[in-house]
Amino acid sequence: MLDPQITTVLFDLDGTLLPMDTDVFTKTYFGLLCKKAAPFGYQPEPLVAAVWKGTKAMVKNDGSRPNDQAFWDAFAQELGEGVKALRPEFDDFYAREFHGARAACGENPLAKQAVQGLKAKGYDVILATNPIFPLVAVETRLSWLGLSLEDFSHVTSYENCTTCKPNPAYYGEILQKTGKGPQECLMVGNDALEDTAAMEQGVSVYLITDCLLNPAGRDLGGVPQGSFRDFLAFAGLSGS
Repeated sequence: MLDPQITTVLFDLDGTLLPMDTDVFTKTYFGLLCKKAAPFGYQPEPLVAAVWKGTKAMVKNDGSRPNDQAFWDAFAQELGEGVKALRPEFDDFYAREFHGARAACGENPLAKQAVQGLKAKGYDVILATNPIFPLVAVETRLSWLGLSLEDFSHVTSYENCTTCKPNPAYYGEILQKTGKGPQECLMVGNDALEDTAAMEQGVSVYLITDCLLNPAGRDLGGVPQGSFRDFLAFAGLSGS
């Protein structure tokens, strides 16, 4: 059950609230993005390489600049400065065509039940999704679960963060921005590296095993874990 000290629950999105096979989702997403960029003269292979370079720049970001700046600077290094003028087109993509990637994700009606149930019990609920996407892309993915940005007291995105998972400083940013103490927070995620990094900031962790990612085979014996349905019981929501 939830520790009585806990006042705030942080949820990861991809693979936690939203079930997915990351490889299948990424392939579908890139296919849609390449189709969007083609009329502007960008070929699939260099475009995808540029996205990965931009993503790497965000993951390596040390807090010195917003993640979106880190992404677009690296992206433009690959494709030329002119690509920065297409940022509104990319935002439009995430609001429209990106919905096509929903087919690569599973269903999880329990996600909405968890978020709304915790809020009804008086908890703050934060969306601690790795901030490598713009806010509009986060909003789109939440809509597939019947959730919205307004369901959370704080949402991370590439516009409002200067670090990424698995950097523990990402969780420090959330604590600083929300005024929360680490002892009052629980991070719920599915990644044995990215989400357990919260523990280095003193935040407790619950791992969802439905889409568990643990490629390094880390020993997770001391970390509370279970299916999403198990988490509902852990949080005292199974009867709600």
